[in-house]
Amino acid sequence: MIIPNSSGVAHPALRVPTNACDAHMHIYDASFPQASDAAALLAAASVDEYRLLQKRLGTTRTVVVTPRNYYTDNRVTLDAIERLGSHCTRGVAVLRADVTDASLRHLHEGGIRGIRFSLYTPANAAATFDMVEPLAARVNEMGWHVQLHWTADQIAAHEDMLMRLPSCIVFDHMARLPQPLGVAHPGHAIVKRLLERGRTWVKLSGPYLDTKVGQAGDYRDIDPVAQSWISTAADRMVWGSDWPHPTEHEKPDDAQLMDLLGRWTGDASVIQKILVDNPQELYAFGQSASRTPGQ
Repeated sequence: MIIPNSSGVAHPALRVPTNACDAHMHIYDASFPQASDAAALLAAASVDEYRLLQKRLGTTRTVVVTPRNYYTDNRVTLDAIERLGSHCTRGVAVLRADVTDASLRHLHEGGIRGIRFSLYTPANAAATFDMVEPLAARVNEMGWHVQLHWTADQIAAHEDMLMRLPSCIVFDHMARLPQPLGVAHPGHAIVKRLLERGRTWVKLSGPYLDTKVGQAGDYRDIDPVAQSWISTAADRMVWGSDWPHPTEHEKPDDAQLMDLLGRWTGDASVIQKILVDNPQELYAFGQSASRTPGQ
């Protein structure tokens, strides 16, 4: 079956464990207004279409991330959490420093467990770097994390702030280490040090974002990056499809993306951690989505 915004039709060759989680995807729904400058990025990627991908991949848990098209309007994500099932779906919101405590409580009750700062292209971002630290302090009290989609250069430039953040940190898309530098980039040492200190996670997602060899080369130039993160902190790695791949005109094969895990680690117990145990801890699966911290 052809699935919108995904190439290929085969199931993953990887043995996908029960309760496997796709920890990074987006929904684009025309029922919710998009920012006028962003609508051209992707017109539609519906909950029903994503369910088809779940069946193909064998995942049952999901983390919906608000895309920049919606600025700080997270209703599309809250709606997707409810429709996909609040027992098996969580969300990551986009917010600014003026968010009220009441809004934070409402988002928590709807299944939100983190804030994304997608500052890779600052001109298109809803938030700013000076909002990261104060918001991290506020959401830390709720048990949330901050999710950072930054360039490796931005990670290096903001090292001091990263070391101060009180909340858990989740780095998007393997911390966006550029090729061919990869693990030789100074940002790698910073993220590695944060991982070794704890309270920091990495999403093993988006290998196509920094590869030079592409899908045809099976993203092999990304292997040292992914393997370095796994060897440093296998207990704090999660995997995400990044469906519907809004940056890509030629959509990748999501089963191929999942199968990369089998090349990055041959240990079935580590794959169990990445797909099941780690996201269960980070996103509090198995608890009510509306449960307040401390209950």
